[in-house]
Amino acid sequence: MAIIWRTSALAKRHAEIGGELEDWNGMGTAWFYDQTPERAKADYEAIRTKAGLMDVSGLKKVHLVGEHAAYVIDRVTTRNVEKIAPGRSTYACILDERGLFVDDCVIYHIAVNSWMVVHGTGTGMEHLTKVAAGKNCAVIFDDDLHDMSLQGPKAVEILAKDVEGIRDLAYFGLMQTRLYGRDVMISRTGYTGERGYEIFCRRKDAVHIWDTILEKGGDDVRPTQFSTLDMLRIESYLLFYPGDNSETFPFEDGSPAGDSLWELGLDFTVSPGKEGFIGSENHYAMEGKERFKIFGVRLKDSMDQMEMFARVKQGGKDVGVITYGLSSELNGYSVAIARLDPSVAVAGTELTVVQPDGTELAASAEEMPFYDADKSIRTAKG
Repeated sequence: MAIIWRTSALAKRHAEIGGELEDWNGMGTAWFYDQTPERAKADYEAIRTKAGLMDVSGLKKVHLVGEHAAYVIDRVTTRNVEKIAPGRSTYACILDERGLFVDDCVIYHIAVNSWMVVHGTGTGMEHLTKVAAGKNCAVIFDDDLHDMSLQGPKAVEILAKDVEGIRDLAYFGLMQTRLYGRDVMISRTGYTGERGYEIFCRRKDAVHIWDTILEKGGDDVRPTQFSTLDMLRIESYLLFYPGDNSETFPFEDGSPAGDSLWELGLDFTVSPGKEGFIGSENHYAMEGKERFKIFGVRLKDSMDQMEMFARVKQGGKDVGVITYGLSSELNGYSVAIARLDPSVAVAGTELTVVQPDGTELAASAEEMPFYDADKSIRTAKG
């Protein structure tokens, strides 16, 4: 049993809705308010059509402050931090010395010599702390800072009532402001593939902000359980460490866990020409040597949900495994993220998905994301 050592100020609110807090990243998290298909469907459709409010405070918030803060982040992550202006953020990856993925994060440039790195269950903070040793850089883990994710097409309408300029906040932009009389940082980020915002606030203000959003949002917003993210991220091509990785789906030849960015399709997170980050030489050396490729699978004539660990076959040959699947009545498809042999990770390739119970489903390989392929929804202004 995992030891829960972090507590959200919103734990009581989750319990009132029916949530039983389970561990994620050391924090008691409302994975489910109830485990019925009806609740899951309602939460998913709320974010796709209106808005959902989610407590994502289990993400680890790490401040880096000082003369060498930019150097530390530049050394640890795949992004060129000199390109990130104050008031902007970016998605990045973190590799080990082998050049293999160990974490992803969002880098926020708060002000001169002041940064924040937000990451999930990987070893991002350990890497930052190690590189910062002996440098003029303080690395501060901040669990007082809470993070609420307000996602969906109505999210901007809810915030615009009280936050001037929110409609003009660009994708991956951030602003320091006040919301319902409390200090907040709002970033145009999220993990849903939808237009959305993350609201960072002090612990003592979290309940007030949570309650007021739900009150002012009325029928346009609902609290959504954490597990909703899996449904949203699948069709938006957003990976979840270690859920889509070899830590969960070991290599059949017994190779140690660890995936390259080329295999995960995350090589775009490496700034063009960047060198000197941890694992960089091995990262570049692995290009073209993919053992598998993360790719999409879509069922042809069925709305059955592809199950985790379902095998993917072509002509009777095993060519991959399903990591997470989604059956969406709203969008009229059953889709999944899969780890496929590179030879079949080509759009249009005919495949068969074999469920754990032996059921065979006709499918094809498909490029991701399935939803908002041109990212026009998540990047929209106005």
